[in-house]
Amino acid sequence: MFRFAVERVPAEPGCPMAISPLSPLSLHFLGDDGYSLVTQPHIGFAVVLQTTINRSVHAIGIGVHGASKVRMTLRPAPENTGIVFVRADRGDAAIEAKAHWVCDTLLSTSVGEGDLRVATVEHLMSALWGVGVDNLIVELNGEELPILDGSAAPFVRLVQSVGLRKQSALRRFIRVRREIEVRHGDSFALLRPFDGFRASYTFVADHPVYNRFPKSACIDFGSVAYEDAVAGARSFGLMAELAAAQAANRCLGSSLENAVGIDDQGILNPEGLRCDDEFVKHKVLDALGDLYLLGGPLLGEFVGYKSGHTLNNRLARALLEAPSAWEYVTFGSDPQRLAPRSQGAHQTPSRARPVAR
Repeated sequence: MFRFAVERVPAEPGCPMAISPLSPLSLHFLGDDGYSLVTQPHIGFAVVLQTTINRSVHAIGIGVHGASKVRMTLRPAPENTGIVFVRADRGDAAIEAKAHWVCDTLLSTSVGEGDLRVATVEHLMSALWGVGVDNLIVELNGEELPILDGSAAPFVRLVQSVGLRKQSALRRFIRVRREIEVRHGDSFALLRPFDGFRASYTFVADHPVYNRFPKSACIDFGSVAYEDAVAGARSFGLMAELAAAQAANRCLGSSLENAVGIDDQGILNPEGLRCDDEFVKHKVLDALGDLYLLGGPLLGEFVGYKSGHTLNNRLARALLEAPSAWEYVTFGSDPQRLAPRSQGAHQTPSRARPVAR
């Protein structure tokens, strides 16, 4: 059971352009004149500024792969910090949440180098994208993030319990200028230009239970809130594949409390699925987390077909390595006029080593 008080951040007085922090990418082209915001005036604030959390908050749980108990503390961070993982058990060694630090994509996404790493970051990263957190210190006393209920919803509620704080720096969006695609066999993942952000995914698996449920989803996050669309979709897996995963030291902490279990007859969880398309929506959730490792929110469309963490990371790296395919844009802080300001493409980040603080 997870209980967090929810604090809504009110719209600023005199600011007609207000937006829910749960749908931070609700941007639509107006043509050459710039952008307008899809607004939800009853909650939120203009999306143009960076954010962090108001105060520290923590959660305790087990890692789904290592099965070790871990304490995770989320701490506010200064503007332009980004998301940074800090291993308190390793002398406060810090690892940036960036695509070029991804070191393992077997059944989850890990960042780090050598024996210094942080595992299973994708659900938290997805939640931070969903609630619009730009700057955050994620302190851990172990190697793996807690899995909680197997979805991003507990992380969303954790952030909501302390609320978001505006910062003075403008938020930098990554605008896709031309299509980038990566493939492996018949699987592929691509990013292409789009006015806002949209994610489409097709889940392909021939199994009597999977075949009962939708395998495709297309979600325009300019018209639906992250929390409503995908946050609650849990990890899932076939019981027949569990032994092989555990032989590879994966899923050692997996249970029906943090995943949807499936056998040939049906869903093993007594409560069943949270929604008919929970499987494919969890794939979207994972992709959002993997893509937030780009270092900023995307303006574009993601399309995945049988893709997973490996292809998602390859896609992120391929985009960063193609300067003509993307650019940073910011938006003026005046909510009455949100014209994009192009800052040009950014070269692939240098692989600076993780540092101890």
